[in-house]
Amino acid sequence: MAGIYIHVPFCKTRCIYCDFYTRTDMSPRHNYVSAVCREIELRRDYISSEVVKTIYFGGGTPSQLSYGDFQRIFDTIRANFTVASDAEITMEANPDDLDAKYLETLRGLPFNRLSIGIQSFDDNELKFLRRRHSAGRAIDAVSLCKSSDYNNISIDLMYGLPNQTMDIWQRNLEQAINLGVQHISSYHLIYEQGTRLYRLFKLGDVKPVDEDLSVQMFSAMIDSLSDAGFQHYEISNFARNGLYSKHNSSYWLGEKYLGLGPAAHSFDGQNRAWNIASISKYVEGIGQGNPAVETEYLDKNTGYNDFILTGMRTMWGVNLVVLESRFGTSMKDYCMKNVRKYINQGFVTNNDNVLKLTREGIFISDGIMSDLMWVE
Repeated sequence: MAGIYIHVPFCKTRCIYCDFYTRTDMSPRHNYVSAVCREIELRRDYISSEVVKTIYFGGGTPSQLSYGDFQRIFDTIRANFTVASDAEITMEANPDDLDAKYLETLRGLPFNRLSIGIQSFDDNELKFLRRRHSAGRAIDAVSLCKSSDYNNISIDLMYGLPNQTMDIWQRNLEQAINLGVQHISSYHLIYEQGTRLYRLFKLGDVKPVDEDLSVQMFSAMIDSLSDAGFQHYEISNFARNGLYSKHNSSYWLGEKYLGLGPAAHSFDGQNRAWNIASISKYVEGIGQGNPAVETEYLDKNTGYNDFILTGMRTMWGVNLVVLESRFGTSMKDYCMKNVRKYINQGFVTNNDNVLKLTREGIFISDGIMSDLMWVE
């Protein structure tokens, strides 16, 4: 089984924190869609004819594409891959785009999961983030999606914003829970270099939230969502009724995936690859039958580090039997030597040869994973 990711690099406006490859100029859209369809044909062998179990349109803002754009891409995927009958097919969307007319259009396409970028239910925070929707519009969008018979809806929330208080964060969590969605992804605001937010930070115009408050917000999120029936299955992800993101879970479980579009990443089970982060150069390379793709060939040590980093983030943990079979007894011994202190301190468990973070361990997960990784 494998996944397909399609990066849609178009947005109406650019958010203050975003460091993904996106453009607000929609004029290359037609050429972009044609190039994605051609890339599917050129790289169909990348995942070795495996059945496709997930298709994910991410961005950017995929909801900027039209019915015809999606239909061309889906038709080309079906012509070149075997797609599982129960495949999870996700579209990321901005609440502003999800009106009744657009949702009616989507019903003619095979999407069965929507991931809505809400980020906050506080209008002041949304304005600061340069989001183009209001809190009310976000709530209405989810309601419209539910009334359009979408029963697998995920929303994104962001915490650790400048001037964000525990009261604001608790209200955001309560509103998210009350929407009755099946999945919530929540991330701490990051000051990425090259973003407008980072420039404001360097100028002293914004100040990051206090670290202790960040920890309190993260703890409150775990408690509130767990009490509401969500399972904390990955550090930043929560799901009800077992409706995990199958696509993102495939990344964490080391399964193959093909990334299409500019700046999209791929993994063939052994090595990583990524497309050039330029629409024009991407389209040009595809047009010449020579996709502009860079590859990182993973050696045993790098593969081990990936295995630790992805596995320890999830509720499935790191299977020591699999680790030993893939990377050898010496790597397993290295891992056990470095994890022992965390087991003794109650931050990691080892049950049935599977290492998992405890609730307390999640709060220091970066340090634990760093200590378990191989260093030359």
